Amino acid sequence: MSAPTADRKATGVFSPSRAQIPQRTLRTDRWWQSPLIVNLGFAAFVIYATVRAFLQNNYYVAEYHYLTPFYSPCFVRWNEATQSGCIPEASHFGQFLPDVWWLPYAAVSLPFLLLFRLTCYYYRGAYYRSVWQAPTACSVAEPHATYSGETKFPLIVQNTHRYFFYIAVLISLVNTYDAIIAFQSPSGFGFGLGNVILVGNVLLLWTYTVSCHSCRHVVGGRLKHFSKHPVRYWMWSQISRLNTRHKTYAWITLGTLMLTDFYIMLVASGTISDLRFIG
Repeated sequence: MSAPTADRKATGVFSPSRAQIPQRTLRTDRWWQSPLIVNLGFAAFVIYATVRAFLQNNYYVAEYHYLTPFYSPCFVRWNEATQSGCIPEASHFGQFLPDVWWLPYAAVSLPFLLLFRLTCYYYRGAYYRSVWQAPTACSVAEPHATYSGETKFPLIVQNTHRYFFYIAVLISLVNTYDAIIAFQSPSGFGFGLGNVILVGNVLLLWTYTVSCHSCRHVVGGRLKHFSKHPVRYWMWSQISRLNTRHKTYAWITLGTLMLTDFYIMLVASGTISDLRFIG
């Protein structure tokens, strides 16, 4: 990351009016450590989520109605002949997608959730620095000769974040429904470790979603006089407090999504049994 850049065009920090320093940076600390950790974290989640989305098995525990968030809502039609597609009991909102190997069972929701996170203000700052190195760190020259910001394709798509926020709210409602109906067992009401994990994941997903900058703007961003809208001002204040920890919630929810899916996969495959407290 710190290779000489003498062949760079005379722009930015390499323009004639700036000090002529051939090195990319004079920093001697481990400035590369933070972007490296971010890259590893992103890679771990993307690899895990991609593999699980295309495995198309062990996503539902029929006995306790546990459905992993990576397969919700499940819209792929069940094929009785091949025993593939969404299990009917796991499809709470119907089935209308074809059963083909290259189509994830939650193909309707996953792209929007991905775009919601990709256009998230925190994630943008994170992968701009770690992946695109624009810039990688303070006092470290970026490797790009030109900079257009978010005014051209594809980065202009970042401005659609607020619309993906609305869709993310709908999907969070679906996840909430999944968590509620999971309080069942063959004998009626049931409560187990899987419920704790599902509910915890949903609560954290809601926290991440409502702490979003777009949510903060929707609630109070256009108000000119807070004194005339005390309820919205109070809501805006609470969301603003959550917003200060948006980065933390962004990373925690990546972990809880994987944990929830992994636990349900283990129970569904028979590798472990769900720890039951009631029912």
